[in-house]
Amino acid sequence: MAGWESAEKPQEDEGFAQFLALHLPALTASGVPQLYWAALHRKLHGEVFDAGEMFGITYVEEAEEEDEEEEELQEQEMKKPNPGTDPRSKVIVTHEGGLRASNPNSIFLIDHAWTYRVDHARQQLLQVPGLFHRMANLIGLPFHGEVPDEGMVEAVLQEMWKYNQTYQLSHGSAEEKVPVWYIMDEFGSQIQHSDEPTFCTAPLFYFPQQIAFTVLWPLRDLENGEEVTRDFAYGEPDPLIRNCLLHPWRPVDITHIGCHTPEPPASYYEAIFAENKESLPVPITPASPTQDKVLKVHTDMQQVLGGLTHPRFQFTDDEKEADVLFKFSHIKDYKALSTERPHLLLNQFPCENLLTVKDCLASVSRRAGGPRWLPQTFNLRTELPQFISYFKQREQRGDDNHWICKPWNLARGLDTHVTTNLSYIIRQRESTPKVVCKYIEDPVLFHRDDVGLVKFDIRYVVLLRSVQPLRLYAYDVFWLRFANRPFALDELDNYEKHFTVMNYTPGVELKQVHCDEFITLFEKQNPEIQWSSIQAELFKCFRELFEAAASKPAPYGICNYPSSRAMYAIDLMLKWETDTEGKRVMQPQILEVNFNPDCARACKYHPSFFNDVFSTLFLGETAGCHVTPIL
Repeated sequence: MAGWESAEKPQEDEGFAQFLALHLPALTASGVPQLYWAALHRKLHGEVFDAGEMFGITYVEEAEEEDEEEEELQEQEMKKPNPGTDPRSKVIVTHEGGLRASNPNSIFLIDHAWTYRVDHARQQLLQVPGLFHRMANLIGLPFHGEVPDEGMVEAVLQEMWKYNQTYQLSHGSAEEKVPVWYIMDEFGSQIQHSDEPTFCTAPLFYFPQQIAFTVLWPLRDLENGEEVTRDFAYGEPDPLIRNCLLHPWRPVDITHIGCHTPEPPASYYEAIFAENKESLPVPITPASPTQDKVLKVHTDMQQVLGGLTHPRFQFTDDEKEADVLFKFSHIKDYKALSTERPHLLLNQFPCENLLTVKDCLASVSRRAGGPRWLPQTFNLRTELPQFISYFKQREQRGDDNHWICKPWNLARGLDTHVTTNLSYIIRQRESTPKVVCKYIEDPVLFHRDDVGLVKFDIRYVVLLRSVQPLRLYAYDVFWLRFANRPFALDELDNYEKHFTVMNYTPGVELKQVHCDEFITLFEKQNPEIQWSSIQAELFKCFRELFEAAASKPAPYGICNYPSSRAMYAIDLMLKWETDTEGKRVMQPQILEVNFNPDCARACKYHPSFFNDVFSTLFLGETAGCHVTPIL
């Protein structure tokens, strides 16, 4: 492997080759110069932490205040602290000969003091011996005593976003791929920010030990006494975005930035389409309906195999002889399918990700003119300045500022966070792509006899048979999900209080209520409201959403492909609002649209579910089916 021969002991050994085989993608992506790879391997393999031989932490002594003028200058200076830790401390080069960037050994390991996932942070601070004390000392919070109290733990949880770094594993289950956050040890956490940094850092997961370190390497030669700095907004050239990213440490007033977020330009959708690697179908003539033909179905979904018993459908293991292709994985090459098998019916639409991916859902919904049925949403990648401005303006007005950060393309509440901490939200931009949505601070609650008033959400299955003309149906049975703890705007990291998806968490109670029973209880708890009026409003929201998504041709809207059909699950909540007459009303809030939803409960309690779905979608027959037309 060329380039590493400049190391102190140039030899191509098997261990180094194996190291590169495992870590080359990470080294390349992080920009670690090839010059340092051999030494990095040696230090990782030998657990060599030699930064102390080259660097030291120095503390800047405060000068005595000689007069009022000097005191005023100091006060002004304290208003401009370096990002990071206590501005009175910094890391400097202490080696007498300085440090040379051309030395292949000039790469160093930084250990991590705390590695965690956000949903476990509070519990670990309370239960892991010594962790809270170490974090409080590292962050610079005064603490006296043996047992951390909730107030001090909360202070650490608030301040830690000035110290956090993140990485994500590329392998394992969906849960294992949730971003990991970490705080570097006392040495690494003292490295301050500079717009002209002297060093780079990057996390590196070392596979042989299954542990992550931070790697530190110089950008230029440094002399004895020079400061070690890094760029906290590394790689971002835009001045406005840099100011936003550095806001947790160096707040800048950007409330002059407009908060309005129009629909993104066509190039936004074109880039998404290119990234998804879909091909659009060629125009085809719709298949002529047949009254008695038995359609052969090829599917990889066990729920369909176990639930579809309609006599007009027959399963086949041979995809080539199928009339209906019902796949769990995403179909990509619509062009080939439309050319070679135009009458093959599919359970997916080209460009349906405009509904099922959260950032696209927010963008497409703006075509409906800022609909009341979607929480205020910002894309943290493309609309960060607008969000910060909106957040600060709400803060100045004293408006509620609870927000929820959601990954673009994950479900089940994974990597989802509720917070009022602006720094927390800004730092989420460094992990998986996310949107930030206004958290529903005044939800309609449901009284559970065993718990009290809890949050709940509602899932409707909708069936899209056609885009032009738009034909949309709702399955008549809907599903409820309930929180397990009484709702309150506190303990924002308490999952069972603020979330409702309980069926994927072992050992957690799953409250189930059939929709018929729910309607009876709901109307009893809200005697002035009929569920039929709520459902009529829900269906109006669904109609407006799909009209918006179908209002433009692909790739800017859902593709009008006559052989496509689809089943989606729409998750929503109800919130209290005040109408123009001052009356409190329930307003639906669409949370997300799910691709190929889990229908286990539907199959278990409603054996005709997939018969109804297939009859509606692929036969165009709804008589006797438990569906209601929306469009």
